Amino acid sequence: MKTPGRTGGGLFGRAATPVGTWLKIASGEPVEIMAYAGFDFVVVDLEHAPLDMQTAYRLISSAAALGMTPLVRVPDKTPSTIQKILDAGAMGILVPHVDTVEQAVAVGQACRFPPHGVRGAGGTSRAGAWGLRPNAEYLETGNDDVLCIPQLESVEAIKAAPEMLALDTVDAVFVGAADLSMSMGLTPSSPEVVELIGSAIEAAHAAGKRCGLAFGSAPVRAARAVREGCGFVLLSNDTSMLAEAARGLVASFREAEN
Repeated sequence: MKTPGRTGGGLFGRAATPVGTWLKIASGEPVEIMAYAGFDFVVVDLEHAPLDMQTAYRLISSAAALGMTPLVRVPDKTPSTIQKILDAGAMGILVPHVDTVEQAVAVGQACRFPPHGVRGAGGTSRAGAWGLRPNAEYLETGNDDVLCIPQLESVEAIKAAPEMLALDTVDAVFVGAADLSMSMGLTPSSPEVVELIGSAIEAAHAAGKRCGLAFGSAPVRAARAVREGCGFVLLSNDTSMLAEAARGLVASFREAEN
């Protein structure tokens, strides 16, 4: 297994900072729109959206066909869930609420084939081109290209970040600022939260890896964070983009009407 430097099908090998968005709508049209808009990757959100496995499978396939890197935020840490998502062709997973090094070890092993992990072989799945991909290539790609990204959403997780990032099976971390701040009884902009996020970014740099953040509809803030060391960003999501555009359109009409 090549370590370090897995790129998620090239996502982390690009010169420009990867920018993505969340997918929450159970339809193929938003995937196409995000591709035409120029996003580098999408994250199918199985944690906070009512999407099932079959829908995730279709969205993963569409994203890959349109030239975007398909990632999935899984709803839990179980190896069986991770197995199905990777068999479906996802190039990486985001795992919510990874708070300890032990949890990061388990998640990382669920993403890798033996002897580096416990992922089961499923070469007749989409990830193995329905059995047409040579088995050695299937196993190599599964170990070398798939990204494992724990989400840090507690003070405990942030403190464990250096040890998590030292694991060969962990490729990056993602700080869930909303949950982190909520667990502290603060807001994402509170100085204490900002300091913790900064420490996670520093830990990622020290490990030669990346730390990602989400910014909603705030591209200027995202760009500033990149200048300060953030390694990949998520902007808004398909449902919020639709909601904001719809509300803005109606508001503009009402203003013009009067």
